[in-house]
Amino acid sequence: MNAHRLRRWLNRLGLYLSVGFLVSPALLFFLWMASLALKNELDNTAYPPVFIPSEPTLANFVDVFEKNDFLTYTINSVIVSFTATGLALLLGVPAGYGIAKSKATKAAALILIARVTPGLSYLIPLFLLFQWLGLIGTLTPLIITHLVITVPIVVWVMIGFFEGLPGELEEAALVDGATIWQAFLHVAMPLARPGITVAMILSFIFSWNNFIFGVVLAGRSTRTLPVAVYNVLTFEQISWGPLAAAALIVTAPVLLLTLLMQKEIVAGLTAGGVKGG
Repeated sequence: MNAHRLRRWLNRLGLYLSVGFLVSPALLFFLWMASLALKNELDNTAYPPVFIPSEPTLANFVDVFEKNDFLTYTINSVIVSFTATGLALLLGVPAGYGIAKSKATKAAALILIARVTPGLSYLIPLFLLFQWLGLIGTLTPLIITHLVITVPIVVWVMIGFFEGLPGELEEAALVDGATIWQAFLHVAMPLARPGITVAMILSFIFSWNNFIFGVVLAGRSTRTLPVAVYNVLTFEQISWGPLAAAALIVTAPVLLLTLLMQKEIVAGLTAGGVKGG
């Protein structure tokens, strides 16, 4: 009994050490960024480097909001990310259902190709199109271009969930007189709720973090937060405190969302993997 308990304890310790080793680089960078954001510029440029601030300060965060209109950029990011995620769910969930039930493997492969294709491949033709339409500098092209990112994510996640649903339930609904849309809305969607949650979270995260579309298509007043961080850089010098504070402001919503929804993410991905198998 003691040997069994010791083995379990060693296995658990090994798991914790492995996880700690894997996440330690990201954790170290995050803590260093927080240290830069809470130090004054004298400490940030000190040599040897000072990790723990002698006098923690929030001046860098205040400086970011006062000099860079971060409140406007935050509102822009919220509008773009929520709208792009909502439209992606509206389009992607039915598309995933249709592909899964019709076993359209070629369409699924096309969606996967669209997902892994770099955003730069779409940027030039989209820029020319929006320039011709006179939409450059507004939030509309940002929302539309973010669909290039979010829709494939939603479709690909939902295909795995809908493929694993028992077809007998939908067939029973159809036999009882329901249409295919009624079977989708009242039978398939409630069962696939974990997948919808995962797709929503992943779409929001990728949309929120997108940089390349915003830096090209946005105007001075329609920039999103990742672009605003880039604008903190100046040609004269790099102010590490404000730059780190801006990066933390961008990272915080995604980090909080991931921490709050981690159980749903793990449960959803696990369920999708089991069903898809």
